[in-house]
Amino acid sequence: MNRKITAAALAALSVAGFTTAVALSTPSAAADTSMEAALARDLHITPEQARQRLGREKVAAQTEAALRAKLGASFGGAWLNGDATRFTVAVTDRTKAEQVRALGAVPETVARSEAQLSALKDRLDTAAKSAPEGVPGWYVDVTTNSVVVLAKDGSQDAAKSWASANGVDAVRVEASTESPKPLIDIIGGNAYTFGSGRCSIGFAVEGGFVTAGHCGRTGTVTSNPSGTVAGSSFPGNDYAWVRTAAGNTPRPLVNRYPGTVPVAGSTEAPVGASVCRSGSTTGWRCGTIQQKNASVTYPEGTITGLIRTNACAEPGDSGGSWLTGDQAQGVTSGGSGNCTSGGTIYFQPVNEILSVYGLRLTVSGTPPTSTTTPPTSTTSPTTTTVPPGGTWAPYVAYAAGTQVTYGGASYRCWQGHTSQPGWEPPNVPALWQRL
Repeated sequence: MNRKITAAALAALSVAGFTTAVALSTPSAAADTSMEAALARDLHITPEQARQRLGREKVAAQTEAALRAKLGASFGGAWLNGDATRFTVAVTDRTKAEQVRALGAVPETVARSEAQLSALKDRLDTAAKSAPEGVPGWYVDVTTNSVVVLAKDGSQDAAKSWASANGVDAVRVEASTESPKPLIDIIGGNAYTFGSGRCSIGFAVEGGFVTAGHCGRTGTVTSNPSGTVAGSSFPGNDYAWVRTAAGNTPRPLVNRYPGTVPVAGSTEAPVGASVCRSGSTTGWRCGTIQQKNASVTYPEGTITGLIRTNACAEPGDSGGSWLTGDQAQGVTSGGSGNCTSGGTIYFQPVNEILSVYGLRLTVSGTPPTSTTTPPTSTTSPTTTTVPPGGTWAPYVAYAAGTQVTYGGASYRCWQGHTSQPGWEPPNVPALWQRL
């Protein structure tokens, strides 16, 4: 039986620390043996340690969300240590430390808030086109309360001068051998195709799926499943969403090769949390979140707001899913290295994609929105998408000119008809015009 942690329970256990506090929590349903095995393999721990770690990380994510709201402008970031047994929350106001302890975390007083660090990094993002050639990226590092600029051999001085010239003195230059590039090369596995290319599906959303922006511009036609890229941003960002044709049923699942794992939400995991990635080339791989708010420069331009990890990926994995437990985290952008020697891989946070396009993530425990019968499968779950909300509804006689809302967008009826499940406005442009 699942047990929930309350603020009072956490406060009572704060003296004993984070590890004791999370003993009241059970791992999420997605923490099945396949995920535990993948974590054990890639993090070099036992399956039991992996199970316990997932439980601690779930509590840490909930605690971070609560403290971010409670601490406001004094919030300086949060992170787990190497084995996820200690959860630290930084504050700029030492009088707020007790609020952190009350929720079972360890306070650390820092000079700069997370918002201040992000503002400094924004200056570098604005100056991305003038970045030295030997600078492959930069990011906010909450664990050191600084902005880190990566620099290849011989470029350290130029990197520091570039940061200083743009008003960023709270910078740490770190040696790097990264040569990041978008992972768009085609190498088999479960995927979707577009023209002569292939990428990986990220997460199912109401009406289609999200993926990487470098996989296709707006208007690009996809196959398997059939659809059209309805929105895309690259460079600057690296995200897109594909509106699939009627008859395709979004499922709250991620392929773990073999089998699937469910997706229950998109609560953002903290720095230091484990994360597993699914892609059409290298399958199911795991690592940890190293930093958030990272910028990386590809040959096509600079991408900002990414999450930096030590999980591996290879060409063809682009657009694929990143999960912590059963919570969606993002879609693969690109990086350096491979799954033989290891590497550094960046992903685009999924919540930003959902927000920008007004999408609803397909999660477990909700009824389907399509009447199409899915293929018979012994592993098919009894879960699908979140209801979209809005004024559109099935089995309603709509006259030409009627206006409705659906999924956060407005539509005008092209021709009179009686609506049916599967005829949602985004799926039938012959019936509805988006305003």
